[in-house]
Amino acid sequence: MPGTLCFENVTKRFGSFTAVDDVTLEIEHGKTFSLLGPSGCCKTTLLRMAAGFEAPDQGRVTDSLSERFSKADIPGLGSIMIDNDKPVRPGDRIHLSLRPEKIILSRNQPSPGTWDNILQCTIEDVIYFGSHTRYWIRSGEYRLCAEQQHRTFLLDETPPSWNDPVWLRWHANDGFLLEHYREEDENLLTLPED
Repeated sequence: MPGTLCFENVTKRFGSFTAVDDVTLEIEHGKTFSLLGPSGCCKTTLLRMAAGFEAPDQGRVTDSLSERFSKADIPGLGSIMIDNDKPVRPGDRIHLSLRPEKIILSRNQPSPGTWDNILQCTIEDVIYFGSHTRYWIRSGEYRLCAEQQHRTFLLDETPPSWNDPVWLRWHANDGFLLEHYREEDENLLTLPED
């Protein structure tokens, strides 16, 4: 089954000008689709949202890439690929949980694989555990956790530290969708109280 690009109740404003107003449509991958209109009617704005260059002010743009993976546009984070381990329809509220030990952290921009997500971030906090280090990382409005097993560093390398710019990479199937978000789920990623 081919994927589908979905716009659901998408609105985009530039100041007081509403460029795109409550657009809902689905475009199946591999099909010919035309977007017609006079100059200045915001065809390009719609295409820029589809490509992830612009974020909608309301509604969402999702891209089902295959039966297995979809692309979700997350305001404040950007477009990421998710595993379709649970049925997701445009407009559904999702809770994405990433396995911190599966997030790869590096100082250099990694080469993306077909189903990889890549984010540029900044390290906010570092916790050393002996066998591994936990990094709290800021990307836009989101604070993410990544764990890295210790390895031998070459003499000209230094491990990432506070306020360092870094890149995160994870495969789309290294996250999962939670049926119901619970506050205690966050305790799995935090240190216990003394």
